[in-house]
Amino acid sequence: MPQADFSEHLKATPSKPGVYLMRDDAGEVLYVGKAAGLRSRVSSYFNPGASHPRKISNMVSKVADYEYIVTESEQEALILECNLIKEHQPPYNARLKDDKSYPFIKIDVSEDFPQVYITRRVKKDGSRYFGPFASAGSVRRTLSLLKKLFPYRSCTKTITGNDARPCLDFHIHRCVGPCIGAVDNVEYSEVIDQVILFLEGKTNRVVGSIKKRMLEAADSLEFERAAVLRDQLTAIEKVNEGQKVLHLTSENADVIATAPGPREAWVEVFFIRQGKLIGRDNFLMAGTQDDEPDQILTAFVKQFYDATPYVPPRILVQHPLEETESIVDWLRVKRQGSVRVHVPQRGEKRRLVQMVAENARQGFEQLRVKQMSDTVAMDAAMSELQEALSLPYPPRRIECYDISNIQGTNAVGSMVVFEDAKPQKAHYRRFQIKSVEGVDDYSMMREMLTRRFKRLAKSRRPRDAGSPADVGRKSNGNNAWGIEPDLVLIDGGKGHLGAALQVFLELGINDIPLASLAKENEELFVPMMSEGIMLPRNSQGLYLVQRARDEAHRFAITFHRERRSKKSVQSALDLVPGIGPKRKRMLIRRFGSVRGVSNASLEEIASVPGMTLTLARSVKNYV
Repeated sequence: MPQADFSEHLKATPSKPGVYLMRDDAGEVLYVGKAAGLRSRVSSYFNPGASHPRKISNMVSKVADYEYIVTESEQEALILECNLIKEHQPPYNARLKDDKSYPFIKIDVSEDFPQVYITRRVKKDGSRYFGPFASAGSVRRTLSLLKKLFPYRSCTKTITGNDARPCLDFHIHRCVGPCIGAVDNVEYSEVIDQVILFLEGKTNRVVGSIKKRMLEAADSLEFERAAVLRDQLTAIEKVNEGQKVLHLTSENADVIATAPGPREAWVEVFFIRQGKLIGRDNFLMAGTQDDEPDQILTAFVKQFYDATPYVPPRILVQHPLEETESIVDWLRVKRQGSVRVHVPQRGEKRRLVQMVAENARQGFEQLRVKQMSDTVAMDAAMSELQEALSLPYPPRRIECYDISNIQGTNAVGSMVVFEDAKPQKAHYRRFQIKSVEGVDDYSMMREMLTRRFKRLAKSRRPRDAGSPADVGRKSNGNNAWGIEPDLVLIDGGKGHLGAALQVFLELGINDIPLASLAKENEELFVPMMSEGIMLPRNSQGLYLVQRARDEAHRFAITFHRERRSKKSVQSALDLVPGIGPKRKRMLIRRFGSVRGVSNASLEEIASVPGMTLTLARSVKNYV
């Protein structure tokens, strides 16, 4: 249907809750959404003056028709939306990658001798399900740990209790031997109950139960059985000690954070049970280009808890969710109890969310490193950059620069180096900005680049256009200062690029390619071109410059924090009258830190060489 005809279609669209599907001219589903009022929500896409994110604008431009399904409530619409996203995998929806294949641990407690195994289908059959896990590898590692801790059967045979002899697992105490009648179904159920309690994070109850049975065996002079239980107890307590204990009383909670990328996003989930961190997993969300973190988390929460049978009473998230009220109502119905979803602002919970967010960032970075480690991808990245920026040769060596300061204080700069698309950390350099006062990023950039390229300008031998990229590298040795880059990348927009170009002109450097990467739209700017260069969102070249930019930013921020921390430590003692560099050095040497000085008594401070009781009082007053 032509877009001009949507006005008539919209008039017939009801103002009721439901789900809508956007289709292209081939009938393929582009996008699935839900709405409390279908007409107003769908019409918002086609208003002439509407301002949409780039992803939605692209989607709207391809819509040839739409259809809708009316539901009784917004909760029903949310569930239907999740199911339709799974079914159609629309390219413009943020969606769990391959979510249909996520495995669970299943325990069918209705059996006389239940097994513990992997399944990919969750049914309402009375069985206990734990998951979902991100991959079969994740669930296999968990099953391997469970098998070491609990002697449940791993065979699939029908248990009669009349087998002539047991398998090896029985002899190494990895199975209690129901096949030969060594235990009945009641005793075997005790083992399965322990497995379930462990998976729920209730390890204290497991430990208490095993201790009781161990003492009973010892009292009955069954020392061999008591020894087996002792070894099992030791193994469980060792695992229990390794679980991070959090100050969350005995809460059950999931903690969720994301690290967005240009095409997909990494979502990290930490599972807190009984106040302990018992496990973690990570998932990839596809179709997240141009989505904000809150949109990514909203899509993940809906799809993750639609798949998992267990909903904890508390869910901590990194960013506020969209549609929070309807999501919470839906989760309460699924849990059949209260559920709270919130963004902690302070304290232990806030620090926990930050830890999960950092794990997400690190995990996604490792994924990108792994993706870039492929030789074909690296060659493609450099070839794409060479073509997009009109470089004379592939940028085998990229130097990226960034500035970090807070309102002009403790200003620092960073230089990071990527060779053949991989970080060359031995060649990273840090700069303290010395000549610029106040907030002036351009001047700071000029100072840093001047100091770096003055060194190169004195000794460099210009390369001929089209010469191999490693000629300049070999001619100047292995010193990072003497190696000529194939591309200089600046973190910033046109202003930062202009500052860098000014340095190059002043130093007479006109044959080293220069570009800047603006974060807002991920545009590349080069000298003598007013328009930015937009690389495709799935471009390996874009991945490479983003990684270089992010690494330069991380390196600069780390150095800035170090300087700020040192300055704050030094300034506390610098304020004390009569305490000069020598006395300050003696105090720090004696007490280790300013906090150590603060905690020391007057007599201890006065006993430091060069100190007096009067000076010690001054120190206590100021520090």
